[in-house]
Amino acid sequence: MKKFIKEVYPYVVIIVIVVLIRSFIVTPVIVSGESMVPTLTDKDLLLVRKIGYNKSSIKRFDIVVLYEHEVDKKEEIVKRIIGLPGEHISYRKNKLYVNDKLVEGNFIFRDTGDFNLEEICSCTTIPDGKYLVLGDNRPVSKDSRYFGLIDEKDIIGKAIYRIWPISSFGKIYK
Repeated sequence: MKKFIKEVYPYVVIIVIVVLIRSFIVTPVIVSGESMVPTLTDKDLLLVRKIGYNKSSIKRFDIVVLYEHEVDKKEEIVKRIIGLPGEHISYRKNKLYVNDKLVEGNFIFRDTGDFNLEEICSCTTIPDGKYLVLGDNRPVSKDSRYFGLIDEKDIIGKAIYRIWPISSFGKIYK
């Protein structure tokens, strides 16, 4: 029996370490659908950082994995953080306005139809603990315009690396 335990022990330790790393530090996620094109494509395999990604580290334009709650299921989806707590968000003529100020940047997002925060949540600013998320392929993305603001607790983590396909391997930039 002691010999068996000695032989099995290293494997048990490895399994425990892998489970702990996957549960608390990083986890793989597969992109499903075209909502993040051109940044990410269907079937891309991502590594998502879970540890240390919380309210104080969430930034605008981070690509995050979150839970979308459907009636009978909880699905992991990939979206981009656009609006933070305390902000008023609107899109006019394909331009992002935060608190009525234009946000400049080189973004390759597909056309974004005009909308404002009031159409999403009947509120004037994003409540504490909530975020507005959009997909990069705005015409086909099922995002906050469809399901409303998301809760901070539903954010699993930040997508940090694409590991598949190998031709696109590397760090994910905003």
